[in-house]
This record gives sequence, structure tokens and C-alpha cells, in this order.
Amino acid sequence: MSATLLEIPQDVVDAARLNEPELKRELALSLYAQGRLSLGKARELAGLSLWEFRQLLGLRRIPTHMDAADLADDLAALDAWSPPPE
Repeated sequence: MSATLLEIPQDVVDAARLNEPELKRELALSLYAQGRLSLGKARELAGLSLWEFRQLLGLRRIPTHMDAADLADDLAALDAWSPPPE
């Protein structure tokens, strides 16, 4: 897999007061909110687990884009899950 680099002038980065991981998260959130990236690709760009990215979406009040296949996958995962023994 090859990486494409985006050049951002240092003064712009400084003005935004973001480090590289924060900048990637912001880009991932924005592209996901616009429907330009899937949940999986956005979380990959953000460098977060699926759980962490979903939490971040909730904190920012960004709705999750789900289709019927996503819902079916989530329901199957819930059916397969069993709570830890008490």
C-alpha cells in the first residue's frame, strides 16, 4: 500500500494548533461527516479503533451512516456476543 502525502504549510499547522494525529482525526471526522469516507476508512485515517472512532463521533454529535448491511453486521455481532460470567 502506498501513501500519498499532503503538504500543509507549517504556519497553517501552527495556526490550527494541532499536531499530526489531531489533524488526521479532524480530517477523518470531516470526510466521514460529508459521506466521503466510510466508517472503516475514516477510523483508519484517524488512527483509532472502531470503538474509539465511534465514541469520537458521538462526542462531536456526528451521526453514524448505516445501511442495511451495516445494521445486519452489528446485529450478528450482538447475537454472537455473550456477557462475561459473573
